[in-house]
Amino acid sequence: MQFNSFIFILLFLPLVIMAYFIGNKINQTVGKIVIILASVIFYSYYDLSVFTVLAISLLINYLFVIGIKKFKKWKRAFVIFPIIINICLLLYFKYLNFAINNINLIFGREFALKELTMPLGISFFTFQQIAYIVSSYKEEIEQTSFIDYLAYILYFPKILMGPLIEPVDFIRQFNNEKLKTFNLDNLASGIKIFSFGLFKKMMIADVFSKAVSWGYANIDNTTSMDWILISIFYTFEIYFDFSGYSDMAVGISSMFNISLPINFDSPYKALSVRDFWKRWHISLTKFFTKYIYIPLGGSKKGKVLTYINTLLVFIISGIWHGANWTFILWGLIYGILMVLDRIFEKIESKIFEPVRWFFTFNIINFLWLLFRSYTINMWIQLIKRIISFQDTSISQGLIDNFVMSESKFIQSIFHLDKFANNIRGFWLLVYLIISFSVCLIPENNYKNHKSLSFMSMISSAILFIWAFICLSGESVFVYFNF
Repeated sequence: MQFNSFIFILLFLPLVIMAYFIGNKINQTVGKIVIILASVIFYSYYDLSVFTVLAISLLINYLFVIGIKKFKKWKRAFVIFPIIINICLLLYFKYLNFAINNINLIFGREFALKELTMPLGISFFTFQQIAYIVSSYKEEIEQTSFIDYLAYILYFPKILMGPLIEPVDFIRQFNNEKLKTFNLDNLASGIKIFSFGLFKKMMIADVFSKAVSWGYANIDNTTSMDWILISIFYTFEIYFDFSGYSDMAVGISSMFNISLPINFDSPYKALSVRDFWKRWHISLTKFFTKYIYIPLGGSKKGKVLTYINTLLVFIISGIWHGANWTFILWGLIYGILMVLDRIFEKIESKIFEPVRWFFTFNIINFLWLLFRSYTINMWIQLIKRIISFQDTSISQGLIDNFVMSESKFIQSIFHLDKFANNIRGFWLLVYLIISFSVCLIPENNYKNHKSLSFMSMISSAILFIWAFICLSGESVFVYFNF
């Protein structure tokens, strides 16, 4: 089930909210069971069989959690084995066919590919399993309630695409009696954040997605200027898509009185690559820092090891994102840039800030193009086409992706007909101006999400209704595949 679907918005979410708080009035355990059952339904809505792998994983991991608590002498083994099992499970489903393909290519073999159905959200729930195991080992979690464990892993607002949350932070909130009663302010702020997220996805990200898909489907018939624009379009698509999902997840969770971590902090305002990764997918960056970077030694074992650790973390991040050499190269390049940022940090700080922003944004932009490309060679060819700057015209097919069914209506309300008729690509330009403005001007939405002024509620209601009217089927989120 997806957040941007009629059944979720009109039926599933309202029923679960009511059932959860009614259940809490009966008994806290009843409320917890409501969340667990709702999460199972949410996860396995399209196909119950996809839940099988997750269910087996849950049982195996929890047995190791019990082992950690009961057999102190062997608890190191009880933390190492499940981590290995979880990683192997992820490698099997996500990377086996990638490995077979490369073995066939390198050694001229013809091993058959496996017919595998990758469990939804496997990259995310694998990390949450590891976090729970390690937290149990470090005794950050005092209890080993199976219900609390299931709720933490399965919690439907975050199971498919995060944000990743530490077990102790989630369980502390989940067991807080003060958070078990219905809170109208939290519901209102949750609806507000959800509305902004839905609007980002449906009205901005999906429009850019159409234009980007058109570009990749018509590579041979596109110009240099087309690809300059398409690269920017994808940069905005992935931000509004993923931050839109994160907004919705945070908003939904707020309705249940549970706070999820902030995942984005105006990432395209970044003045360096390091600054960008402090602002982008924050919960994942924190996970890699705590569970990989610090155990490797972090920055406490000299500069050389710090650089090596940084490089390793970003290569792993690239691998985590997908089974393709494009993702691995994407992670490697970011790792190198992070190291260079550390080395030249003092020099960079003296550069005029707008210049730093310009170079950082364009680096991010070109690397998102690699992230979206099917092969490394395709990315290189697209970069060459952009740099050659041979044709500065914009294809009409690209422009047409920005003309919506409601465009005429908006033009008439705001008296924009004169501009729309005289400026070629008027709506393309409008989308670019709006996107740059949203990314660069306002403060992070999360910082003001508790503000429930009359105007903020009216604006969120308008955005929700507009986005809801435009729901037609379910458009998949970019990170849904990870």
